[in-house]
Amino acid sequence: MQVSPFSHIKMRRPRQGNTALNVILLLYLVVFYAPSLVSSISVSTPAELHASKGDTVTLSCTFTSTSRPTSKMTVDWSYRPQSGGPPLTFFHFSSRAFLPPDGQFGGRIQWEGTPARGEASISLINATLKDNGTYTCSVRNPPDVHGSPTSYTVLTVTPKAASIRFSDVAVLLTFVLLPSIIVTLILIARMLCPKKKHNQSKAYRSPIEVTEGEEYGVHPPPREKKASCCDLYMMDSEDEEGYYELKKRPPTDEGYAESQC
Repeated sequence: MQVSPFSHIKMRRPRQGNTALNVILLLYLVVFYAPSLVSSISVSTPAELHASKGDTVTLSCTFTSTSRPTSKMTVDWSYRPQSGGPPLTFFHFSSRAFLPPDGQFGGRIQWEGTPARGEASISLINATLKDNGTYTCSVRNPPDVHGSPTSYTVLTVTPKAASIRFSDVAVLLTFVLLPSIIVTLILIARMLCPKKKHNQSKAYRSPIEVTEGEEYGVHPPPREKKASCCDLYMMDSEDEEGYYELKKRPPTDEGYAESQC
């Protein structure tokens, strides 16, 4: 009779307590670590954006995913007013962009995203004060459906500051400053060229006219000083009439004349 060499080894049955512990550890690993293998999508947006009324604002949104974007990938943008209330979805992307046809954002949204590069941004045209609020970007790219698929941006729109345009400056210079400069130049010209009053009675003396203390005789009339351009320009209307009347008189012959006294 042959005896087996392993006959002295006794088979031990596993303890029931150790088996239950192993099952619990396995379930723990499956529940907590298995989703992390496929739920690695992450969405990122700027925390705050500031714009002026009438500007075009780019609502930036980027995402990273372990899976390549496919036709099943979706992008949603929603808006919550600054005064509060439920969020309103106004934009959806699934293979193509679905823009809002009407409402607050009707005709003012443009799709700027490129899913292949992880871009899901949009543009808000002609921003208004009513657009103040919180904007949410949500991206789904199956099988990456967990993780951080949403991100938030707070938009603040303020009134545009008043600015002076070049056309306004040109109008100001033409209709205000230019006439003031002309008037100033005229006043300076009057100061540099003082007006000389012409007395018609003293401008011309008769050859037989004698004043007290003068001897009888004929004296040649005094020669008139020719008026300069400045004098003619600054003359009053009465002075001009006297000047032209003197010019119209016939010249007096030089020589001596007998006194008619």
